[in-house]
Amino acid sequence: MYEEMKYLTAGEQAIVIEFGNEISEAINSKVRAMMIAIDKKNIDGIVEMTPTYRSLMVHYNPLKIDYDSILKQLKDLENQLDYIEIPRPTVIEIPTAYGNEFGPDIENVAKHNGLTVEEVIKIHTAKEYLIYMLGFTPGFPYLGGMDEKIATPRLKTPRTKISGGSVGIAGSQTGIYPIDSPGGWQLIGKTPLKLYDAYRDTPILLQAGNYIKFVAIEEKEYVKIEEAIKNNHYKYNTYPKEMEVK
Repeated sequence: MYEEMKYLTAGEQAIVIEFGNEISEAINSKVRAMMIAIDKKNIDGIVEMTPTYRSLMVHYNPLKIDYDSILKQLKDLENQLDYIEIPRPTVIEIPTAYGNEFGPDIENVAKHNGLTVEEVIKIHTAKEYLIYMLGFTPGFPYLGGMDEKIATPRLKTPRTKISGGSVGIAGSQTGIYPIDSPGGWQLIGKTPLKLYDAYRDTPILLQAGNYIKFVAIEEKEYVKIEEAIKNNHYKYNTYPKEMEVK
């Protein structure tokens, strides 16, 4: 984490605030704290904010507020960050069918790491993963915390189409493809949940700052959940994240 936050100009309508140069929960919590502080300050002219692993892009309307003014107001918030109360995160369970047609690359992951398929599933479902940010495609979660025991390189030749809901591994990261798209991640499973649905009241299911927990299910359960979602009867399983006491 930087001793002093960095403010970088991003064109004529945005400022990027950098908090560090590594991926860590501590740095990401500063990003979330800054977002909350800016929201509370209610600075006239701010259009939206885009959080990432280690930075926050603040978009503003230069016709309402000039660069020097917004920069000063942002810097004035620095001393408040340690006192900002970040809401307790929610963990949402992601039911996932592993292997077979749902995860055609799971044997690659197992072989690469000297594990059985069952061990890969056990390791992948053991943790709660922080959603650092959303990007790439609508609702794509960038997750942290995957066990290095199942880290596996991307495919040498990406697929031209991966179906939405596919769960994959690339290097030391795991993620979920929200919509059909090209991709080169090793596919280990698939969830029937729709991470992005343009017709839903809240199109994007997940939020940065919350956590997800993969839960292994059988094919019959996958079909059952898929049908429940189609009929708007599915109840998402969520619970408050247990936070470490420091």
